[in-house]
Amino acid sequence: MFKQLFGRKSFAQKASAQTHNPLLNPSTNQTLHMQLQENLITMKNILHDPSDLMTRKFTIGDQYSCALVSIDGLVDTSLINEQMLKPMLHSFDYLVSSPEELLTILEQQVLTTYQLEHIDLVDEVISSLLSGSTILFIDDVAKCLVISSSGWKTRGIEEPQTESIIRGPRAGFSEDLRTNTAMLRRRIKAKSLVFDTYGIGKRSKREVVVTYLDGIVHPKLVEEVKRRIQTIDIDDIEGSGYLEQWLADSFLSPFPLILNTERPDRVSGSLLQGRVAILVDGDPFALILPLTFASSLQSPEDYYQHWLITTLTRLLRLAASFIATFLPALYIALLEFHHGMIPSKLAFSIAGAREGVPFPAVIEAFVMEFTLELLREAGLRLPKPIGQTIGIVGGLVIGEAAVAAGMVSPVMVIVVAVTAISSFALPSYSFAISLRVMRFGIMIVAAFFGLYGIILAYIMINIHIVNLKSFGVPYSTPFAPVFIQDWKDLVLRSPIMFMKRRPQMLQPQDKDRLNKEKR
Repeated sequence: MFKQLFGRKSFAQKASAQTHNPLLNPSTNQTLHMQLQENLITMKNILHDPSDLMTRKFTIGDQYSCALVSIDGLVDTSLINEQMLKPMLHSFDYLVSSPEELLTILEQQVLTTYQLEHIDLVDEVISSLLSGSTILFIDDVAKCLVISSSGWKTRGIEEPQTESIIRGPRAGFSEDLRTNTAMLRRRIKAKSLVFDTYGIGKRSKREVVVTYLDGIVHPKLVEEVKRRIQTIDIDDIEGSGYLEQWLADSFLSPFPLILNTERPDRVSGSLLQGRVAILVDGDPFALILPLTFASSLQSPEDYYQHWLITTLTRLLRLAASFIATFLPALYIALLEFHHGMIPSKLAFSIAGAREGVPFPAVIEAFVMEFTLELLREAGLRLPKPIGQTIGIVGGLVIGEAAVAAGMVSPVMVIVVAVTAISSFALPSYSFAISLRVMRFGIMIVAAFFGLYGIILAYIMINIHIVNLKSFGVPYSTPFAPVFIQDWKDLVLRSPIMFMKRRPQMLQPQDKDRLNKEKR
């Protein structure tokens, strides 16, 4: 399944092959000067002499001029004072014969910080400076010492806001990349856990980490992920959403082809299955790939509950996805075209409820659905303490007022409410939005063609899903192509002791999850 994808050039690959304008990519190979003052002037000129550029000049041994340069707010000032300035100014008693020897002594015997690195290119110095490092310049030395000293304030570990569960870990990713990688290290204590780091963006060089379990993941999948990342040509990746749109196989499909999550347990579980995850500095959402249709209906909580409870819950989600997509369209089709399919008593009840409503069912459904979407969007944008209240109270007030005014029928209010509740029951927000988008299109088709239009729309959706791929894996697996072994964790979630193998659709190198000798 990987051959067809890997043999073709993607849009991103073709875009990266184009010639770049050097004015838009001001990268140079300029080296540092020998003179300390020249280097300080270069730093100020490149950064346009910012007010947050901190420079501390001092002398070692009464003859060697030095300077520490850092960005205020990005560094830990106490670390600079205690582990850099104090050892160099108050505890330095070495005999030094040259500036180069001074640099070596400072690196190997004086400075007590953990990460030190020699750099002689101006671009690399600027990049390190903007990443929170402190730069040590010494006069008459054409290179500097980059000292890790990042110490900006970050949000603490909190419960994920978009993926609430009843049973399971409460920790969620934060905006700090190192905190996120450490959380994965804590969950997967394996030497085969790999973190490949990339600097993405012509101007920002935002740090992006690709993580996977070597020996489990399919090598072709890792190669394809790295290839697509290396084709990214943009000023800055401001978040995982930029990366998701760039890496996805199709930008025309309404379905999400890459899963985004705030939960470290979901990422670690996916890595153990043979998937790849991507972390972006400054973003609390991780990307998991490849993604299938069935995975969008699964929740991390499925593996913390009894298998019977999980199976029932998944059946409810599958029904909820169908209701959230087709229920308003079915209501329109039955009322406008297929009255005979409605039971007599129910038909009389609906007709009595609709008596006096001036609009056809199509207009009625669109007005109510549009109003519901407005309330949902307003609830998200309002401050959190009043957002949920506005959404609930607004829906009740508007629905009751519309029925009292005779503009919509009570049955229509029930249909819209059940549709909204069904969309909220889906664990993936991106997947739920996709169904909301398709719902309006199916309602239009139902208004013109009735049930025939709904059936045609259903067939077209299935054709589209079957033709989709996510990094070489068909989006419809394990339904089509069929992987019977993977059905143990599909709608039915088998007991843990029966799920002996990793998903076949991912073609993992190590197929066994359970020890063969203990089966």
